[in-house]
Amino acid sequence: MILVTGATGNVGGEVVQALARAGEPVRALVRQPADVPAEQVHGDLDDPDSLAQALDGVRGVFLLPGYRDMPGLLARMRRAGVERVVLLSSLATVATDTRNVLSQSMIGSETAVRESGLAWTFLRPNAFMSNALRWLPQLHAGDTVRDAFGAVPVASVDPYDIAAVAVRALLDPGHDGRVHKLSGPEPLVPAQRLAVLAEVLGRDLRFHGLSDAEGRAGMAAAGVPEPYVQAFFSFYGDGTLDESEVYPTVELLTGTPPRTFRQWATAHRTAFLRPGTVGP
Repeated sequence: MILVTGATGNVGGEVVQALARAGEPVRALVRQPADVPAEQVHGDLDDPDSLAQALDGVRGVFLLPGYRDMPGLLARMRRAGVERVVLLSSLATVATDTRNVLSQSMIGSETAVRESGLAWTFLRPNAFMSNALRWLPQLHAGDTVRDAFGAVPVASVDPYDIAAVAVRALLDPGHDGRVHKLSGPEPLVPAQRLAVLAEVLGRDLRFHGLSDAEGRAGMAAAGVPEPYVQAFFSFYGDGTLDESEVYPTVELLTGTPPRTFRQWATAHRTAFLRPGTVGP
């Protein structure tokens, strides 16, 4: 049995789907009932003792980072008989400046997994293609997207491909102690991603890059805590994190090239339609 945390999220949901397609027994840890092809259990990852039912019979775990007591959580998994953990981490762990809340959280999570005594694999993806879903309110309201870091190219990766690699790491030998860097097939700036969406949706869309001051204000207005705003501006404003590099990992491990942003946008086209419409 494999337990998937974050089972209703962009990556965890894809992991559940991929394991189900492979015919593997999979258990989804959810906060409330969800439409996923897996046995569903409840538990609080910030309270390891609440996971007795979730961990019963589990041998592998797809784990998200950043919980309050990662060492205690992993110790609870080991006592329950878990043998292998695949951790969704981040390239923030190897940014040129890791003195920020996001890097420190990821580094702490990786350290806890390394020291847990469990077999482990780390996935360090570039930014997700699904981050474009943040534009939904603007695209539902009009044809202009305003966003920060307009000049920063990112070879973003489809969560579908992250999940495909996660499943291989959970099921196949040869992944213990390995770190897999993941990317999509090409670096694109936000305006290029929006242009792809425009073609997929049949709309005339425009991108407006925000100044740093506007970007900071927008994040604050959206409720992003200041330490996280500082982290994002360290990564993308100061350039301490380079997510433009294209890695061969997805194709090497799955036999299939990573999906393009156009493929992701086409697969998720309906999410971008204006409410009450069935087309552009």
